[in-house]
Formats: sequence, C-alpha cells, structure tokens
Amino acid sequence: MPRKWLIGATGLFLAGAALAALVYWHFLQWADTPVDAGADIVINFSAGESLAALADELASAKYMSGVRRFVLLGRFTGADTRLQAGEYLFEQDATPRQLLNKLTQGDVIRHAFRIDEGITVVQLLEQLRNQTALQHTLQARDAQSLASELALSRASAEGLFFPDTYQYTRGHTDAQLLQRAAAALDEQLSDVWQNRSERSVLDNQYDLLVLASIIEKETGRAEDREQISQVFHKRLTDNMRLQTDPTVIYALGQDFDGDLIRAHLQVDSPFNTYRYRGLPPTPIATVSRASLLAAAHPAPGDYVYFVAKGDGASQFSRTLDEHNKAVRKYQLGMTE
Repeated sequence: MPRKWLIGATGLFLAGAALAALVYWHFLQWADTPVDAGADIVINFSAGESLAALADELASAKYMSGVRRFVLLGRFTGADTRLQAGEYLFEQDATPRQLLNKLTQGDVIRHAFRIDEGITVVQLLEQLRNQTALQHTLQARDAQSLASELALSRASAEGLFFPDTYQYTRGHTDAQLLQRAAAALDEQLSDVWQNRSERSVLDNQYDLLVLASIIEKETGRAEDREQISQVFHKRLTDNMRLQTDPTVIYALGQDFDGDLIRAHLQVDSPFNTYRYRGLPPTPIATVSRASLLAAAHPAPGDYVYFVAKGDGASQFSRTLDEHNKAVRKYQLGMTE
C-alpha cells in the first residue's frame, strides 16, 4: 500500500511539474510575443507610479491585455524596482519584455529643436514657445530681458546662441536648452578666434561675432562670405561706414515691412551703419560657423563695395564708379 501511494504521489508531482513547466513556457512565450496593438502609444510614466497602474493605463487604452501577466513579468525579472520616469513611445508591435526594458533603461522619447542661422532672439523665443514638450519657464520677450533672465555675460542675448539641432526630453526647460546653445556658441567662437587670420583687424571675440552676424545676413552663398568679410574689414580699416542693409532692417524691427526704402537709411539707431561708423553694438542674428570663419579669415583683396547680383552671388567693386555700374546692372536692370 505505501508503495502504491508513493508511486501515485510521484505521478502527481511529475504531472504538476509538467503543468508548471507548460504554464511557464507559455508565460515566456507571451513575454516575447508582440502586443499587436492597433497603433503606437505615448505614455508619460511618472516618478513613483507603480507598474500595476501603468498596466491598467495600457489596458484602458486598449494597447495590451494580460495586465496581471505584465505585472508578474515585472516582478519576476525585478524590473518593477528599476522603472524610470519619463515619456515613452510604445510601438504597436513591441513585446511585453521590450516594454519593460524601455522602462528600466530610461529609453525615453527624445525631441529635437533646431536653432536656425540668421534669426533674431524674438524669432527664436517665438519658435521655442511652440515646443509643447518643453517646460516653459522664460518670461523674456526681447534680447535684453533674455540676457538678464539667463544671466548671460552680455547685456543683449542677440546672436549668443549657436545654430544647431538640440535634443531634449519632456520636462527639459527652455532656459536649459538656450544655456546649452549659449555654451556651444562660446566654444565655437573661442575656437575660431584663436585661429583667426593675420588679416583680421577685429579687436575681440565679440566684434568677430557681430561682424559674422552681418555676413550671415548679407549672403547665403558660401563662396562669397570671405570676400564680403574683406570688404567690411577694409571699410573698418579706412574708417568708412559699413553701409549694410541688414543692420538697418534690424534697427527697424517690426516696423520693417519687407521693402527697404531710402527713408529707412536715415533712421537714428546705433544699428544704422549708414549713419554711424564701425560695427553695430550687438550681433543682429544667430551665426553659423561658416560665417564665423569668414569673419575671422577675410579674403585677400582691396574691394570696397559689393552688390547682390540676384542669383545669390555678389558683384565686388574697387571704386564707386564700378559699384554704381554694378548697381545699375544688377539692381536696376539697366544696361550700359
């Protein structure tokens, strides 16, 4: 009798073990099977939120079933103690195990914000306000108040942010992003200044930045930048007015309607390089590295004037007579 009992007990044990193994196998199969949701879903997982609460949210969104199994998988793998808060993209064909891996590795969504070349602080702030994933902390509406709010070294923040694409995660502040861009500009400016040409007559890094911002607005044609820099360097050396339209347009601000007329050249502003000699007091836009390099490396030559040819290129002249002929040809459409 005892022997029969032992055999029966052994059989039950083996059957139970086989069943447990089968259940475990199915559990692992489920863990590595895509959830097969109807669409991707974005989840904001908060600090302190439980895996069970997240599972309920996924079930309510009809992203996945098997809520209890998802929580059990988290406990079984120890993932439930290593979850990281953040904004996550859960793909429609991800597996439960992949979801947990994302949560434990902090594989959050990374947003991108591009600071373009040749824009002003006012334009930059407007673009930042449209970034819904950023935490908006800045109150500034102009270059002066922004410099104060960010505790920058200059009275104006104009031109102090390097054009590039900056990645950030939800909750990152607009101030943090601009501080990164300001640090990037400092690094670029310092590097270019240290390797400037002997032909440069600029006194300091800030003057280099100011001139580069004018070059940035004067042309988008890479081949002309250093020659334009040469013209401005010669004008500075000869104590001539720079007479560059972009500085006048900057001075006009919101009053500029897209059509620069002769009366605008008389506006009383330190940015009006038709009235005042030397560089304007601040940059007039964000600056690319190419324009920084051009400002630091003026081309050889003795050109004093240039005019846009209408195809993106510029016509350079040594004398006023040559320049006037070029203006008549390229700006007025007159032939000799």
